[in-house]
Amino acid sequence: MVDAIRKEVRVRFAPSPTGYLHVGGLRTALFNYLFARREGGKFILRIEDTDQKRFIPGALENLMSSLKNMGLHYDEGPDVGGPCGPYIQSERMEIYRHHIKELLASKIAYYCFCSEERLEKLREDQRKMKRPPMYDGKCRELSEQEVQEKLAAGTPCVIRLRFPKEGRTVFDDVIRRKVAVDNSVVDDQVLIKSDGFPTYHLANVIDDHLMGISHVIRGEEWLSSVPKHIYLYKAFGWELPTFVHLPLLLNSDRSKLSKRQGDVAVESYMEKGYLPEAMINFIALLGWHSADDRELYTLQELEKAFSLDRINKAGAIFDLDKLNWMNGLYIRNFDVEVIAERTRSFFEKEGFDVSDWSKYVKVIGVARDYASCLEEMVPRGRMFYEELHFSEDDRALIAEENSQKIYVYWIDALKDRSAWTREALQARIEEAMTTMGLKGKKFYFPLRLALFGNTHGPDIPTIMDILGRDESVKRLQRCLVDG
Repeated sequence: MVDAIRKEVRVRFAPSPTGYLHVGGLRTALFNYLFARREGGKFILRIEDTDQKRFIPGALENLMSSLKNMGLHYDEGPDVGGPCGPYIQSERMEIYRHHIKELLASKIAYYCFCSEERLEKLREDQRKMKRPPMYDGKCRELSEQEVQEKLAAGTPCVIRLRFPKEGRTVFDDVIRRKVAVDNSVVDDQVLIKSDGFPTYHLANVIDDHLMGISHVIRGEEWLSSVPKHIYLYKAFGWELPTFVHLPLLLNSDRSKLSKRQGDVAVESYMEKGYLPEAMINFIALLGWHSADDRELYTLQELEKAFSLDRINKAGAIFDLDKLNWMNGLYIRNFDVEVIAERTRSFFEKEGFDVSDWSKYVKVIGVARDYASCLEEMVPRGRMFYEELHFSEDDRALIAEENSQKIYVYWIDALKDRSAWTREALQARIEEAMTTMGLKGKKFYFPLRLALFGNTHGPDIPTIMDILGRDESVKRLQRCLVDG
């Protein structure tokens, strides 16, 4: 099976079901997906749930739905199946047990019976001496008899990788080219934990091989683990995949992107009304740039333009201002009815009745000019659905003599039901300014305030068109000092 499928490009996104999809995870998934589509290969979703202590109910379903909502449809995975399943690691335990026996038999792996207390003391001492925390190899040379006696006695244990301490491991990475690591700084990694579950290092190597993964595209944080993985590949006699380690995502202060400095969950951005299309476009440019330095791409365009050789080595800054700009651009350029439909739930959540679709679409047409995400449309459009409330300064402007003249003029003018086109309303505005001797903000501010609740906003014909003649008259009448 492996030899048969290895002829094609096969990549995988392998998250842990420990919470919502992180924007860094989305970037990894996207780059894997784009490379697979560009090369005519397969994009695989594999769930790495061997850390049972961190498992969160519902996280698996959220991961799958988040990918699909973003348009990243995988070819093989837990819910769609495929020739290399199961695609959930906790369902592959027998596979790992078989392979760890092989490593134990060849002395590539060994049992370690050190207690957690001893290991913590070891790490503490190493930190005091400013050394990287590493296992000291105490159990590395235990005799077979000692091992069997401890196993027979039920002594808790793990299984570690017997990594060579001499020489260097040199390997190629698509982004970093040639990488060399001194073997002396590589730890004897735990492969099987005391609960019997494999660690990432063992399970991912076995699964990547058995699933025919041709390119391992993942975050830079795994770069230092590659020597351990290469050693395992060679121990099993397997062909190495191509390694691609993506640059870190950074906050604006160039620290590693983290929850402490803002939202990192894709779900959080979706709840605020960031469009999947804009998110994908923005995320694609975090560490990758096109040959012509374009900034706006559909997913289909990215599938054709993406290439691994245009991924940067330096960390990519998650610039929220740029995301807001890009999302606002998408909001303003999508068909207004599409945006109206996607925004409907935000208005309904606030209790607004948007069943008058014609009016609602007009509201969205105005609100989207000022919004960077869909949730911002509500405060930009609510004034068309609720009674206006004025500050003391607003009331002072409303009570001015010129303001009152403007309101009386428009109440009378709007009695003419036939004069309800933009052209007719604009003509009335020009006539009123001439008749009253008022210009600019002296005319517009009081009128817009009475109709819209703010001296700044859309033009008067637009506001009146959305409100309708009767509601416009009512709002003007409420502003008359004598009632």
